[in-house]
Amino acid sequence: MSRQPSSIQSPYSYSHQHQLSRSAYPTFLSLQETIKLQLTWASRGILEAFRWDVVVKTATSDREIRSNILKSLLLNSLSLTSIYAFDLLLQPLVHNHPSWLHRNVGWFYRILWQFPVVGVSYYLNSSWCNLIAKRSFVLQHGNRAAHQQPVTYHGMLTMLATSAYRAVMILTSVIVSLALESIPFAGSWISFAFMCWVNAYYCFEFVWVARNSSLAQRVRHLEERWAYYLAFGFPSAVICTCGSGLANAAFFALMFPAFIIMAMHARPVPQDPYNPAPSTESANTVRFPSPLVPIRMPVFAIVIWLNDIIVRVLSVGGSAGVRHRRTTSDTTERAEEGTGVELKNIGRTARGPSLVVQARSLGDRLPSNGKAPIAGRRKKD
Repeated sequence: MSRQPSSIQSPYSYSHQHQLSRSAYPTFLSLQETIKLQLTWASRGILEAFRWDVVVKTATSDREIRSNILKSLLLNSLSLTSIYAFDLLLQPLVHNHPSWLHRNVGWFYRILWQFPVVGVSYYLNSSWCNLIAKRSFVLQHGNRAAHQQPVTYHGMLTMLATSAYRAVMILTSVIVSLALESIPFAGSWISFAFMCWVNAYYCFEFVWVARNSSLAQRVRHLEERWAYYLAFGFPSAVICTCGSGLANAAFFALMFPAFIIMAMHARPVPQDPYNPAPSTESANTVRFPSPLVPIRMPVFAIVIWLNDIIVRVLSVGGSAGVRHRRTTSDTTERAEEGTGVELKNIGRTARGPSLVVQARSLGDRLPSNGKAPIAGRRKKD
């Protein structure tokens, strides 16, 4: 009589399967370890935001950088002088004056002088800061600097589209900041933290552009290292609270070239937000941060959403040429790169569409970390 094979597994087989199942389960750091890491990254950010020795060394060693810094310093000093000249000298003289003209002289002063000065300052500051960033990048990385776009008609349109998008993003960031400030109790603190991230984004924007990073890559990089960038943007956000209105913008523009140079020499941490403290026992073991602390903070979610709406509204006839559904921030990313402008329809007909926003899947533009997928690893998004 033949013996039936036993269906009972040996203890060794059960233990082996148990180990395989456990190895497939993700490993998390403790809450205390995660908080300690976040504080370490924040301290790194605040230290690299006070590297004035790097600013002085860079400015004194290169004539082009020094010249652009001095021009920016003089221009923004003129802006601050014009702002406070009215607030401290003219405003007290015409306050509660019976004449209508004297009571409203402030509006004439702002429209005829302050706003044009601020507009010209914004344009010139953008040009000078761009030159400072490019020169600093070349001094630091040599021939690995980003290739400059040839000066052509399409290139000019691309630069205009990029500048326009940058102005739209600044406007929406200010709107979101004012909206957050209206939240009861903690609104002012939330608004201040948001401005820290916004200032840090613009300080590092030139670095990311030089490395050919897309909008989705820039936003994702900042949101996954939110503790570092919160601390890096803290000093500039404090400077922006010294005055009010246009004075805050002038103060920030005054210090902006220095923070660009600091950002060029900064090293944001962590390198891998999803495995910030690799295991020393096994190189294949991924140790995620604690689930109680977010890896990616959606800092710019509302800003990107507002940008998407504004760009779609301003894109004349853009919706007529797109038949499929667009993802969030895809429209703004195309507008920011200037690739959504079609030149063949310009000048042919007055009624024809001048801008066509082409859709692209946002997931195709997101960067990968260069590692093979690991079982149990949760999605970055």
